[in-house]
Amino acid sequence: MVTRRGESGRLTYRETASESRTCAEELPGQLCESNLQRRAYITPIAALKMRHVHLATEDEEDLYSGYNDYNPTYDTEDLDNDTAFQQAVKTSHGRRPPITARVPGTAAARPLGTGFGPRVNLSSSMGRPMTGAVQDGAARPMTAVRAAGFTKAAFRGSPFDPLGQSRGPAPPLEAKNEDTPEEKIRQLEKKVNELIEESCIANSNGDLKQALEKAKEAGRKERVLVRQREQILSPENINLDLTYSVLLNLATQYSANEMYAEALNTYQVIVKNKMFSHAGRLKVNMANIYLKQKNYSKAIKFYRMALDQIPGAHKEMRIKIMQNIGVTFVKTGQYADAINSFEHIMSESPNLKAGFNLILCYFAVGDRDKMKKAFQKLISAPLGIDDDDKYISPSDDPHTNLLIEAIKNDSLHQLERERKALAEKYIMTAAKLIAPVIETSFDVGYDWCVEVVKTSQYVELANDLEINKAITFLKQKNFTQAVETLKMFEKKETRVKSAAATNLSFLYFLEKDYSQADLYADLAVTADRYNPSALTNKGNSYFVSGDYEKAAEYYREALRNDSSCTESLYNFGLTYKKLNRLEDALDCFLKLHAILRNSAQVVSQIANLYEMLDDPNQSIEWLLQLINIVPTDSHALAKLGELYDTQGDKSEAFQFYCESYRYFPSNIEVIEWLGAYYIDKKFCEKAVKYFERAALIQPTQVKWQLMLASCHRRSGNYQKALDKYKEIHQKFPDNVECLRFLVRLCTDIGLKEVQEYTTKLKKAEKMKELKEQRVKSGRDGSARSRREGREGSASSDSGQSSGTSAKGERLSAKLKSLPTANDPYETSSNQEIDVSYIDPLGPQMERPKTAAKKRMEEEEFADEELGDDLLPE
Repeated sequence: MVTRRGESGRLTYRETASESRTCAEELPGQLCESNLQRRAYITPIAALKMRHVHLATEDEEDLYSGYNDYNPTYDTEDLDNDTAFQQAVKTSHGRRPPITARVPGTAAARPLGTGFGPRVNLSSSMGRPMTGAVQDGAARPMTAVRAAGFTKAAFRGSPFDPLGQSRGPAPPLEAKNEDTPEEKIRQLEKKVNELIEESCIANSNGDLKQALEKAKEAGRKERVLVRQREQILSPENINLDLTYSVLLNLATQYSANEMYAEALNTYQVIVKNKMFSHAGRLKVNMANIYLKQKNYSKAIKFYRMALDQIPGAHKEMRIKIMQNIGVTFVKTGQYADAINSFEHIMSESPNLKAGFNLILCYFAVGDRDKMKKAFQKLISAPLGIDDDDKYISPSDDPHTNLLIEAIKNDSLHQLERERKALAEKYIMTAAKLIAPVIETSFDVGYDWCVEVVKTSQYVELANDLEINKAITFLKQKNFTQAVETLKMFEKKETRVKSAAATNLSFLYFLEKDYSQADLYADLAVTADRYNPSALTNKGNSYFVSGDYEKAAEYYREALRNDSSCTESLYNFGLTYKKLNRLEDALDCFLKLHAILRNSAQVVSQIANLYEMLDDPNQSIEWLLQLINIVPTDSHALAKLGELYDTQGDKSEAFQFYCESYRYFPSNIEVIEWLGAYYIDKKFCEKAVKYFERAALIQPTQVKWQLMLASCHRRSGNYQKALDKYKEIHQKFPDNVECLRFLVRLCTDIGLKEVQEYTTKLKKAEKMKELKEQRVKSGRDGSARSRREGREGSASSDSGQSSGTSAKGERLSAKLKSLPTANDPYETSSNQEIDVSYIDPLGPQMERPKTAAKKRMEEEEFADEELGDDLLPE
């Protein structure tokens, strides 16, 4: 036994391993009591583990007591030199299988056959009891892992507890007290953060109103939180980051809801608070709001203030602010200042937007040389994307090929394609803009742009520029130059050749040179069989030639290659319509309507197809959609009026016919319907203006003049009607209807011209009768000649003489019917003249019967002499 003094000044005891083993060997399986007054179950294996035990005396208490106490099981420093441990490892004691623990006293212990005495409650060869086993009336805790702590009773309740005092199971966790002020503040902070997140999520989902409400609620709760902190804690403990987040989110939501005044006030609160670091950068947001409000001077001022507060290390942000300053100068028309901003950007960090804006500014000031230099800077601006070679598999390794296929259409590659397409758009637009002004002619300027592009990284874009040059010639109606430009691509690569041939085919098709259109359509299809535009042009060639089945095949193939080819789908529907496959045509146009929701042509075709399918209700619905798209389409309005008139709804028909007449007052069908409607409703005076319009449109048609005169007559204006009839007679002297009206009116009014018009009427009727006989005889003669030709040409001289005599008899009969010079029209009318007429406006409404006598009765007694017996007395 060795006695030494510990670091803390107290006496400690160290018991050697040999003494422990002696105690264990003398009393195996029994209680071994040492001079420290402690109890423990000692086994041979456990004795090997107990190397150093440091125990404090019971009479000394110290604040640092227990730091030297540790579990002797983990003392493995001298295990290699411990002969007893090595002997135990070599024997079967260390490889003994697990033994089920038993409660002492429940069954007799049986000997182990090793000389160490009866078995004790063990769960393993290390002397550890089973979890849940009962020893000395106390159960071992159900956990195999205990917390590490520097206390004297760290291992109480276990077989290695030096004091042998068990504490039992661990006490339950202490309940959290939520009524404390600190806990309430913590919960309120959590709620404010949740509201900020909900506001941002609502904004990203497009629900701006909900986002603003959440931001306001977060602001209210944050103010409550600040007051509670000031009351409970010191003012220095305010959470500035939370306040900054709440105010910034609120200002952002105000700006998103176009509440610019409130947003500016909130930004001012943040900027003026010196406790917020880097708050001056928010002046960029304020400048953006002023730019939206078109307050350009303040926008420039705040942009420059923000630029002064951003350090030079943030180069990208400074460049973006400079770009906004340049755009603002462009909006104010200060192109010189804008040029300075964009030139600075192109010298520091060139990009596509700044280069394109610089070209626009030079174009506005008309500087040709600077435009050329700016265009060269634009095409040399870096895109920031890698080469497409990385998407080409270098080997046949399946794993590598699978990886390349996976990244071919990922979000990064899509971003690269979008950036490249944007660059090509800027270059194409800039070339079309500056080409007419940088050189003496458009052709020379475009050639310069093409040459510059060929020497840049956009070599493939040069061919597209050439094709756009041809299209520009087409827009200028310079067809010769367009054809020459497109024909230059006949010997180039396949893709460009197909595009040029497609444009040539379309050009010849517009010029109605269908043979050349078909030739170039074949060339385009041969160059690229999967070009939907080329296939559509080929189908158009078959369509105009009347081969609708072949045209349908090409349209179908074009749709297989590109299902979004709207031109092919539209022509496909027209082809089905020509083939009288109305259901298939309707299906095509309904699919096209799903793609082009507001196409007036598609909706018109659908309405027409429903009308052809005898479904007027559906046709009316689609026509109503059509006039919502194009409310001034007079033909659609007239068709609606026609459909409503067919269904018997005169009021709706009248409304749409009136709208159609308002937008296009030269439609004869609409004018005729409106005039007839007013006459049918007995408003003849209102029908006058429509027939006047019709007579003005078709002055050679006598019926409009007659209807106009009949309207005057029916409305009671006989003098005006008579004047109109006389005017008609002067223009159309052989018109029988006009003469009949004149005779009737002159007779009713009692004019002297009645005899003159009667003679003219008789003459006109005879001339009309002669014309009818001549037309009838001509028809009979042609029919007879055809019949004689079918019967044969065998005829005799007697037949010829009889035919000649018959023809002479017919001619003499006609001559006899004509008046001779000795028998003038005035004296040769022994028979009664027919002055009856047919009113072009229909029968006149009968006058209601009254007590007054009819005019006819007065006329019957007008020429009779009254006797004396009939006179009043």
